[in-house]
Amino acid sequence: NLMLTILINSILASILVIIAFWLPQLNIYTEKASPYECGFDPMGSARLPFSMKFFLIAITFLLFDLEIALLLPLPWASHLHNLSLMLLLALMLVTLLAMGLMYEWLQKGLEWTE
Repeated sequence: NLMLTILINSILASILVIIAFWLPQLNIYTEKASPYECGFDPMGSARLPFSMKFFLIAITFLLFDLEIALLLPLPWASHLHNLSLMLLLALMLVTLLAMGLMYEWLQKGLEWTE
């Protein structure tokens, strides 16, 4: 039963990947690739360069958001037999993230203006 499920899931995933690569090649329109400006002629290039500072701050935010998601179930983990090991691992995670934040701060990666 497990092998049948894995086989069906693999076949479906393969079919979806093939369709995803095959469909965009059917209709190539230049209008779809151009930016939409509400019917007006474009004022300038819509392909402006992306700010690297914004990208770094967004990645830092995602890392700390992931930290909260990892540390949120800790109160429920108090029912474990090896509580001290779990708390040590949580402390190591928080320490690693604090060191990463300190590194970002010292490299001036959190300053918005250049």
